[in-house]
Amino acid sequence: MKLKAIKFFSPEENVSKTKEAAKEALLPTGYISNSGKLVFPATALRDLGIDPESTKFKIGTQEGKRKIKSVYLVPSTSSEQTFSFEKSGRGHVIPLAIILKKGNVNFETEKLIFKISTFDFDQTTKGFELAIEAEAPKPEYTGKPRGRKPRQQAE
Repeated sequence: MKLKAIKFFSPEENVSKTKEAAKEALLPTGYISNSGKLVFPATALRDLGIDPESTKFKIGTQEGKRKIKSVYLVPSTSSEQTFSFEKSGRGHVIPLAIILKKGNVNFETEKLIFKISTFDFDQTTKGFELAIEAEAPKPEYTGKPRGRKPRQQAE
C-alpha cells in the first residue's frame, strides 16, 4: 500500500452546529416584569452559584449609551451603592424601574427577557452580563388538532 497524504480531523469538526446553538440556549435566563423588576428564577440563581440571601451587587451599564442593551452585575462585599435581592414568588427580584426607564427600556408594554453570561471583572471577581432582548413569539402550533371538531354552520 502506498503512503498517501492523509487529512486528519479535529474533534471540533465532529460537533454539529445545532449542538453549539443548544449550548447558547442553555444560558440561564430571566425576565423584566412590567413593573421594572429583574426577575431571576431560582434555577438560574442555582446554576450561576448565586446565594440571593447574602450576595449584593453593584449594577451598571455600558457608559455613553442612550439605550440600555446590557446590565452588568458585579458582586461586592461592601454595602455602599449595592443592590440586593428581594424574595418574590418562586424566584428573586432586583427592582430597577427608574434606572430602566432612564435607559429607554420599554418594559411596561413589551415582554423582555435577558440571557445571563459571565465575564471577568478583574482577576478575582466574576461579573454577570444580562443581555436584554425582546421575547420571541411562540411558534404557531402545527401538530394534530385536538378536542372536538368545530360544528359546521348550516347554509
